[in-house]
Amino acid sequence: MTSTTEAAETAPGRTRFRRLAGTGMIAALVAVVATTLAAALAHAAGVDFAIPDGGETIPLSGFAVVTGFFSLVGVALAAALLRWSARPDRRFLWTAGTLTAISLVPPFLVGAAPTTAVALAGLHLVAAVVMTPALTRALRTRPA
Repeated sequence: MTSTTEAAETAPGRTRFRRLAGTGMIAALVAVVATTLAAALAHAAGVDFAIPDGGETIPLSGFAVVTGFFSLVGVALAAALLRWSARPDRRFLWTAGTLTAISLVPPFLVGAAPTTAVALAGLHLVAAVVMTPALTRALRTRPA
């Protein structure tokens, strides 16, 4: 059983976590929609999203699934930093920026057509532009 003092001390932490989780879920949904829409527009503009070795094309649902998965990884990372970092907002911003920069490299290494590689890198940026500011702001929010 917890005392009233212990409950009062943990409530702000739980509130911040819930706020972060809610913000993260909404941002992930927005990122999925934005990335999938951007992929559909790129496809309509002539980008084929063909995988060089298999000759298959990445389906729109693939963009949604991968964006959703890695957006949730970002939310989990933000939650870990909220729990264990003294400055979770700064640490998350630095980490997310670094991981985004690293994610821009593989599209150019797989042998895809230049338009496909540029479009894939751009889609990484679309997801990052949605997720990073939303989670950074949620981490920056101080408890009442």
